[in-house]
Amino acid sequence: MEEKNKIKNLISLAILLFGLLLGSLFVDIGQIIKSSGYSQKNLNKSDIFEANGKTWVAYESLAVPISVITDDACEACDPGEILAWLRRVSPTISAEKISFDSEQGKNLISEFGIKTLPAFIFAKNLDQTEFYTEAQALFYAKGDKYVLNVQALGAPVGKYLELPQISSSDPTFGNKDAKVKVVIFSDFQCPYCKVFYKALRDTMKNYQEKVLFSFKQFPLSEIHPQASSAALASMCAQEQGKFWEYADILYTKQSQWGEAKDNASFKSYAKTLRLNTNDFNGCLDNKKYQDKINADVSDAQNFGITGTPTIFVGDKVETGALSAEDLKKDIEDQLVK
Repeated sequence: MEEKNKIKNLISLAILLFGLLLGSLFVDIGQIIKSSGYSQKNLNKSDIFEANGKTWVAYESLAVPISVITDDACEACDPGEILAWLRRVSPTISAEKISFDSEQGKNLISEFGIKTLPAFIFAKNLDQTEFYTEAQALFYAKGDKYVLNVQALGAPVGKYLELPQISSSDPTFGNKDAKVKVVIFSDFQCPYCKVFYKALRDTMKNYQEKVLFSFKQFPLSEIHPQASSAALASMCAQEQGKFWEYADILYTKQSQWGEAKDNASFKSYAKTLRLNTNDFNGCLDNKKYQDKINADVSDAQNFGITGTPTIFVGDKVETGALSAEDLKKDIEDQLVK
């Protein structure tokens, strides 16, 4: 009896195994006939195969989802070129395009502080890829995701979603209630900024009733070693109501203090302007306005600014040594809007 039970069990096991094999075979055949996919067994045999007119390639790296926020009505906001570059360096990127004015788009813009389009938000598993290991400087973390700094790639901004705000601590000139606001991100040691500053000063005096001009600090310390100290000195002059006069000296004597290794020149300029030198020197030595400068730099980076000067004239953005004629034209165009 026991022997018969063993035989029955073996027969049942054989039937079960045969059924599983047959079922697997039918699944493979069915999938191929219907062109609905490939079985895992067939996938394991090849790193590349074709289906439905496409070639599929197997990668060992993780799939990385991206939310791409853009505006289809804005030609300059097309993310195609950037996505093509990203896929060349990380082929397993999977992009979902989201309209900036959709409910999902608005939520993402608010959550991640997005100020420019197109914007690229990567899933958390980006940090497990070789691409992230080699290019961390291109991203900033927010919560459990990563936002790509598009301008760090050298790509231009397609569209600004908001404009820089003028704070009470910013050096300003003109009518605080003016319709048109000009916001300049500048570096005192930048030669292009020096050229633009002359055009700015020539323009300011003709529009002081119609325009509010504001200066924001963006010292590029990696290439201009004295720029941060100059920015600090200018804010110490601002404390005594002499920012623009001090800035005039900084740009005029740029080559002089730019070669120095200490703050002696900055302190001598304060004396020239008859500032309270004890207060000025203490302010400069203690880096009193470092937090303000850091905030301006962070603001610039959030707007995707990578070079100086960058000039916001109303809702128009200009870069480089803009001439007085072009600055005036931009202002006039904004005044008639």
